[in-house]
Amino acid sequence: MVMDAARLALANLFAKETRSVFWKVLGLTLLALIVLWILLRNLFIWLALPWIDQFVPGIPEWAGWLSFVFGILASIGLALGLALLISPVTAVIAGFFLDDVAEVVEKRDYPNDVPGVAMPLGESLVSAVRFLGIVIVGNIFALFLLLIPGVNLIAFFLVNGYLLGREFFEFAAMRFRSPQAARDFRSKHWQTVLFGGFAIALFLAIPILNLLTPLFAAGLMVHLHKMISARDPAFR
Repeated sequence: MVMDAARLALANLFAKETRSVFWKVLGLTLLALIVLWILLRNLFIWLALPWIDQFVPGIPEWAGWLSFVFGILASIGLALGLALLISPVTAVIAGFFLDDVAEVVEKRDYPNDVPGVAMPLGESLVSAVRFLGIVIVGNIFALFLLLIPGVNLIAFFLVNGYLLGREFFEFAAMRFRSPQAARDFRSKHWQTVLFGGFAIALFLAIPILNLLTPLFAAGLMVHLHKMISARDPAFR
């Protein structure tokens, strides 16, 4: 099911019906990452550069290469920081566009089914903010595990696979179920949802393409919820 849902979600990325949402998601994701890059860079200049100046004061001309090395290390650090922030950014942007993506997917691929109902704006924003906090805490935990060889990559997939899979599936399910029923349904089929989350985490790890993670994740979980519901119609 997960493979089929991922295939359909990839096909929806560039479909004519999703073109307007595509540009909205891509534009807002790029804007958010640019703002975060500027904030991270200014934070580094404010906090790290004074410490570096104290550590190596008055670098002579012959040792000017140290500045070049520090610059490369700083760039790598900023890039890693930005990469870790893509997941929280995805969570926030998805909160704005999940229903748009879900409506397009439902009309295109499930025209004979009863359409879902969008969550109220206030409830959707509260859910998105709550999820943002969970994702940030989870990725901070994963950041510490990056220092442990052999565990870092596994930590990234486990943390983001679990968190993103859980939340995106519940977002999709709550278009048809109450919040509690959506959580119960996700708990019952947690293994399938987890593998769906791993597919999102894998997509998130692909440079450039990961800018479309909100669109891919929303589409994948809408399809996955539909497929699981068809196999478990008796669930209440």
